[in-house]
Amino acid sequence: MDPDRLRRTLAARRRQLTDELARLTERPADPVGNLSFGKRIGDGTNEAVDRINTTAAARSIAASIAELDRAVAKLDEGTYGRCDRCGRSIPLERLEARPWTSRCVECSRLGDSA
Repeated sequence: MDPDRLRRTLAARRRQLTDELARLTERPADPVGNLSFGKRIGDGTNEAVDRINTTAAARSIAASIAELDRAVAKLDEGTYGRCDRCGRSIPLERLEARPWTSRCVECSRLGDSA
């Protein structure tokens, strides 16, 4: 895998996610005041649900950006392609599918608790 091409791929994906995050987190032109869930579904309830969904999406995108930043750091460190948890080589097929991954499949399945 060509490191320069990989850096360009990671940078392009990061720009894409950063733009999406900015779009999700921009302040509305006409902000709604305090929102709450009520007994009836109405504008406030719908807006609150939308905000919850937007917040979840923004967190997911921010986590993806952190993964991209970690991949670039691993390139700089010379550890790209090695699992952050177990240190084994990450299979090329996985790196081609998810070039920003920092864990092998087995360690990814274990999650952050391991």
